[in-house]
Formats: sequence, structure tokens, C-alpha cells
Amino acid sequence: MSTWFITGASRGFGAELTRAALDRGHQVIATARNAQQVRDRFPDAGENLLPVSLDVTDADQIDAAVAAAVAAFGTIDVLINNAGRGLLGAVEEATDADIRSIYEVNVFAPLAIARAVLPVMREKARGTVVNISSVGGFASAVGFGVYCSTKFALEGYTEALRDELAPLGITAGIVEPGYFRTDFLDGSSLAVSAGISDYESGPVGDVRTMAAGANHNQPGDPVKGAEAIVDAVDRGGFPARLFLGSDTLAAVGAKADEVRAELDRQRVSAAATDLA
Repeated sequence: MSTWFITGASRGFGAELTRAALDRGHQVIATARNAQQVRDRFPDAGENLLPVSLDVTDADQIDAAVAAAVAAFGTIDVLINNAGRGLLGAVEEATDADIRSIYEVNVFAPLAIARAVLPVMREKARGTVVNISSVGGFASAVGFGVYCSTKFALEGYTEALRDELAPLGITAGIVEPGYFRTDFLDGSSLAVSAGISDYESGPVGDVRTMAAGANHNQPGDPVKGAEAIVDAVDRGGFPARLFLGSDTLAAVGAKADEVRAELDRQRVSAAATDLA
């Protein structure tokens, strides 16, 4: 049995991760903006569940949630930074407010939560930090450029964090889901930038139409995805990247091939810029 701290636990991946961890006998600190939503979702969870209200952008609430977790269960073995938001629109369409808002949730919040939890893990010289990214954190997509940039940032610092924590007995890794049948494309999770008419008939307009039609028709099964994440944690040695979904495999494979081909084309000219 281990103790899990999960953000965004009232619905979607967060709720399924909470359910899967509880089913394995783990203790779970399940956080959401409204802890009552977690209680309502898991009415029979018993003493292994601690619902905690948490706005992930509020530093005081983060500290209070971690303190409550340690007071209740004595430690935190697994951190799942799952809470996040999306932003649909061309890069040019995104306002400063749009961009700052999504970076607060997707980039700064996981950093702040990790900083609050890691002292607990370092004291025990063990732990696993899992940051939920996206296929968009590896291969950006038209209409989701700003959102993807937040996941690129998340992946960038998680790669370094993994190497920094390894000598301390702690593992850090990323999950890259494709399109899973959650509420991500709902208005509750996905903001939409105000439109610029020049983009309406192009690929950005196509993505807006696609997103509306794909909502709750995505190919990924969040129950299976959550089970795969819990399996990877329980096995130990969480991977640098955990790929979820056939669409992720296709997108990551295509970009890897593209980057390799571009690298090969520029091998001579790139090496030629070294000092003689």
C-alpha cells in the first residue's frame, strides 16, 4: 500500500486514477476545487480516501493540502499532477489573459505542487512524481499551439527533474495521452480564444469543428488509461514517457521520423558551425 496525492480528482482521468488506486488498496489524497464533488463520486471509499479542496494556483492551499495529507497518512509516495486546462484557437488569437491563465494551471501549478511534496519524498528517500502531459507535449497541433506549449514546458522541466531526483531515490516521469473520452473538450475544461476571421476557413476553423464533433467521441478509454498509469507506478521504475493511445503512437512516431530525417539532412551543415 502506498499513499497517492492526485490533483483534478473529481472527474476525467483524475477520478479514474483515484478509483484505480483505491481499488488496489492505496491511500489517496484526492484534490479538486470542491472536495464535496470527490466525496459524492466515491461515497463508499472509507478511510483510504481523503478529499481535499484545492485550487492548484493558490500557494497557501497547496501547502495546506500537503500538510493535511501528511497529517492523515504520514507521507506521500506518489504525486499525480493531473489538473489542467485546454485552450483552442490560433496562436495569434490567444490574449495575454488566455495565455497567462493556462500557464498558471498547466505549468506553474505542477511546479509549485512538486516543490511542496518533494521534501516529504526526500525525507523518505523514495517516491514517484507523474506529470500528466499530452501527445501535444511532444507534437504540437494546429489550433492548440498555446496549450501544446504548456505541455512542452511541463515535459522540459520533468526531463531535468527526473535526472535530478534519481540519485535521491525518487522517480519522475510524464504521461502522454492522446484523445481520451473525458470532459477535456467541454467548456468546463477547454477555453476558446476569440476568433479572427482570417482563420475561420483554414485549418484552425477545421479544428474548431472537429473539437465540437469529437467531444465524448474520443477513441481513448480513460478507465484503461488510468489502469495503465497505476500499473506503471506499481511496477516501479516509471518510464520517462508513458504513451497512451494508438493516436499518440502514430503522432509520436511520425514526429520522431520527421526530426530524424531533418537531422540527417542537416548533419554536415550543422557540424560545420563548430570552431575549427
